Amino acid sequence: MTDNSRSTGLGARLVALTAAKATSNAALRWVGAFLPTLERAFGTTTGTLTGIIGTAELAGLSTTLAGRSLDRGRHRVIFAGGLTLVTASSVVALGGSVATFAIAMVLLVTGVANLTVAGLAYIGDNVPYQRRGRAIGVYEMSWAISLLVGAPILAWLIDRFGWRAAYVALAIMTTAGTVLIIRTMEGHVAHESAAETFPRRRLPRSAWSPIIASAAMAAAGISVFVIIGAWMEDAHGLSVGGLGAVATVMGAIELISSSSVALISDRLGVARSVLGGGLLLASGLCVIALGQSSMTISIIGLLVLVAGFEYGFVSSLSLLSEAAPEARGTALSIGNAAGTLSRATAVILSGQLYERFGISGTVTFSATAVTIAITALITGRASAITAAVRGSRNR
Repeated sequence: MTDNSRSTGLGARLVALTAAKATSNAALRWVGAFLPTLERAFGTTTGTLTGIIGTAELAGLSTTLAGRSLDRGRHRVIFAGGLTLVTASSVVALGGSVATFAIAMVLLVTGVANLTVAGLAYIGDNVPYQRRGRAIGVYEMSWAISLLVGAPILAWLIDRFGWRAAYVALAIMTTAGTVLIIRTMEGHVAHESAAETFPRRRLPRSAWSPIIASAAMAAAGISVFVIIGAWMEDAHGLSVGGLGAVATVMGAIELISSSSVALISDRLGVARSVLGGGLLLASGLCVIALGQSSMTISIIGLLVLVAGFEYGFVSSLSLLSEAAPEARGTALSIGNAAGTLSRATAVILSGQLYERFGISGTVTFSATAVTIAITALITGRASAITAAVRGSRNR
């Protein structure tokens, strides 16, 4: 097989991975955007639902069990299995109670976390680091596409047929995604890796800087995203249709940001891209804090935040994919576990802070998280430069 045909085959599989992941992201993302709808459906409060969502985030720790399998090339098994769990979550949620919602969220997060790591590991094993920003940027367009395409469809279904219609549609979409992956992605891909050649060992110290930066960036974003629906309805009186419109615009901004990662992050430098995204996210927080009484200014601040988060976080995944090249699946799995803990903390605290202090409490938490991300990134780069200088002196 020629390099050209290999490249063409990989391109087709990347499109399939992105499309399949978009279905799972839609199942995950609509919950925050339409939280008031689910509050009424289950007869509960924002704090209760965000508490459930945050606790369910801990199911992402299950990726630590998948690392060795991914290092041995079992990407398709993990990806398809994750999508099957996402489908099951939509079916369970149809039960219509707080309890079934809690079970559904655990299944959903377990599935999404594992398939996400499987896709990233597959890209890391097949795309050189110099071009990986583009590939991961394309893959992570699924996050934006899920909201851009999914939000208006789900809003229409909810308005026309009720909240259960959204879960039925999601179950159908994720089933289709599973079939697509089984048909297009290779099965076991044998490749020589540290997992097969060497015993398990600790990650190098240098790996922890990108792990912490990525996890903190995730917390900075999700702490705001999880209360968007409640905030927009409480502060500005947006209806289901209005929430769907805001979510759609967010999806468009995210698509532009993730496309930008694919187009320029490799040339700009992945570490610089993460830093730039974090600073833009912080700018959005400042706009929200200063203009929260105005719906127009609030939405502008939110969109700036979304653009910064998407660009910075997607770039951080490229950085994370090269944190430990000799055990990429393991590093990505541990990175996802760290992100899981940060997101769970963010969701739980964000809901409680919002109920007690309004959007100001959530903004403060998000600002703290992005500061940690930027600090970890700068510290890691400084350590790498120091190590390089010492190495050159010892030659």
